[in-house]
Amino acid sequence: MNHGILQVALDLLDLDRAVKIAQEAVEGGADWIEAGTPLIKSEGMHAVRTLRQQFPHAVIVADMKVADTGALEVEMAAKAGADVIGILADADDAVIAESVRAARLYGVKIMADLINVADPLARAQQLESFGVHIICAHVGIDQQMTGKESLNLLSTLSGQINIPLAVAGGIDASGAGDAIRNGAEIVIVGGNIVRSADVMGSTKEIRRGMNTGRGDVRRSRSKEEETHDIFMQVSAPNITDAMHRKGAMNGIVSICGTVKLVGKAVTVQTFAGDWAKPVEAIDVGMPGDVIVINNDGGTHVAPWGELATLSCIKKGISGVVIDGAVRDVDDIRALKYPVFAKSTVPNAGEPKGMGEINAEIRCCGQWVRPGDWIVGDESGVVVIPAEQAYEVARRALEIRKTEERIREEIQRGSTLAQIAHLEKWEKR
Repeated sequence: MNHGILQVALDLLDLDRAVKIAQEAVEGGADWIEAGTPLIKSEGMHAVRTLRQQFPHAVIVADMKVADTGALEVEMAAKAGADVIGILADADDAVIAESVRAARLYGVKIMADLINVADPLARAQQLESFGVHIICAHVGIDQQMTGKESLNLLSTLSGQINIPLAVAGGIDASGAGDAIRNGAEIVIVGGNIVRSADVMGSTKEIRRGMNTGRGDVRRSRSKEEETHDIFMQVSAPNITDAMHRKGAMNGIVSICGTVKLVGKAVTVQTFAGDWAKPVEAIDVGMPGDVIVINNDGGTHVAPWGELATLSCIKKGISGVVIDGAVRDVDDIRALKYPVFAKSTVPNAGEPKGMGEINAEIRCCGQWVRPGDWIVGDESGVVVIPAEQAYEVARRALEIRKTEERIREEIQRGSTLAQIAHLEKWEKR
């Protein structure tokens, strides 16, 4: 069996960090080292030169994503020490031809990246006829966040062209095995190595997947199931980061401390202390839903208590969010149920029946519609619009991976300011 070439993509901004991670990846079994496009944009050809100096016997890939001036950019990367140079498959034919001619002159190879190509098979066959050396089946990060997969693109190309196939985009250990079985000769892994707290261990795991050609049997899941599973793994801060610092409710806290809340919103608009609609919403909601209540902002009277909470538990409701107060806190804490509120107060109101269920409401500074996703933990509560939930979940998971790597580097003695190179990236 073809065990393949493992290429680690250093899609980072800082060269010092990239070199350290590359060293750990090589120790774990990586074969080729890629100066990723973000690293080249941040550090220029100095990144390629440094990788060549640090790894004199490795194949160095410069992911230039050449779109124009093919000869100039290939020459630049080749003279800096690259062995393989990445170009955009969607570039004009003249750019491709110039890149191939320059590659022949400087003794390097051209890898054409099919990212965002409308007809990837037809274009791959054209590129092969032009003299391109490697075709890369690549689904970019932003496309991955919406559910597109590079392995599907690879399957389209497998057996249809005669030059080596590479695959990139969201590949993990299981996907690496699938890639080899589907004809990839080069498996390119970025985030699942460079964002790992244990780079060497993660690289070894991916290498094992490639060597065996075996992927895990994956249960087919709907996007809704996958979204829920990911939201259970990530934190509210991860999610707001993924939403560009948006979506967080103001002034709300977890009544029961370390509980996790994930589900779709059943919204309730009521008047301060009128607990009829909040309690009726329990019957409207489905297992897994979250009841989100606008108590008209009132914190002097509670529309919710222990008996309503117990009803939610019996119905399978995932939790409750209240723009207002809650009572019976000692009993609710004993139940360890996810209730989030602005305050606590003993006062109960009256079930007058004012208000509405499943209308768009304003809760703790955020608009909430029925079906929007709600995630809460000790840091607070975040509202995710239903139509963006899958993408936000995927992006939040990538943010969590990045934090895991940063946490590991801090444990090794670095500081957050050093890792982030704050002075370098401050606005001038």
